[in-house]
Amino acid sequence: MTTRAVLFDVGGPLNTEIEHERLIDADIVAVLASAGIAVTARRYAAAVDFAVHSYAPDAHPAIIWHATEGDAELSARLFAEFRARANGRAMPFELRDGMAAVIKWLHARGLKLGLAANQPHTTLDVLDRHGIGGYFHHREVSGTHGYLKPDPRLFLRCCEDLGVAAEDCIMVGDRIDNDIAPAKLLGMRAVLFRTGRHIAQQPRSHAEAPDAEVRSAAELRAALDVLLQG
Repeated sequence: MTTRAVLFDVGGPLNTEIEHERLIDADIVAVLASAGIAVTARRYAAAVDFAVHSYAPDAHPAIIWHATEGDAELSARLFAEFRARANGRAMPFELRDGMAAVIKWLHARGLKLGLAANQPHTTLDVLDRHGIGGYFHHREVSGTHGYLKPDPRLFLRCCEDLGVAAEDCIMVGDRIDNDIAPAKLLGMRAVLFRTGRHIAQQPRSHAEAPDAEVRSAAELRAALDVLLQG
C-alpha cells in the first residue's frame, strides 16, 4: 500500500483546544444557569460523558440535551443562545507543541496534505498565521464546502481535490465517530490522537479500530513513520 496523502482534523491534533473547550463549557453552563438549571461539576461531567459515549456528532447540543433532561423545546432554545454567545467572539487557537515540525516533515517527504475538519472558513487564515497553512495542498474545511463529519463526502471531497484515492490516505483525528470510523469505511488508514473531550472514546467494532493511537506530536511522527514504511 502506497501512501500519497495525510489528512488532518484541526481541533485536537493541530489545535489543542484547551482554552477553546474551557470557554465553550463556561458558555454552556451560563445558558443553563439563565434557565434556572444549576449544573454541578459532577452533573456537567455526566452530560459530557453522555455526549461522548453516545457518539453525538456535535457534543455541545448533546450536553445541553442531557442537562435539560431531554426537554426538546428548552434544549433547542438554550442551544441557540449558546451558539449566539460562542459565535460572538473569536475562539483561541493553540497550536500543539511539535506539530508544525511534523507537518513540515511530511511535506518534505513529498506527501500531499489535506484538511478534513468541521471548522469555519476563517480557520484557514488562522493556520496561515501560525505558519502551517501553506503546507496544506487541500485548503478546504466544512465551512468551505458545507459537508460535516462524519459525512464521508467531506473525506471524498478532500481526496478529489488532492487527486488521490481514499485508500492512498492516512487520516489523523481525535474522534472515533467523526474521524476514524468514516476514514476506515472509505479504506483509509487512520491514527487516533487521544486528546481533549473525546480522549476516552472507544471503537464500536473492529471496523473502527485505528491503525495507531498517539498522545503527542512526537508519538504521531513515530506512528506515521511506521505506517509510511509499511
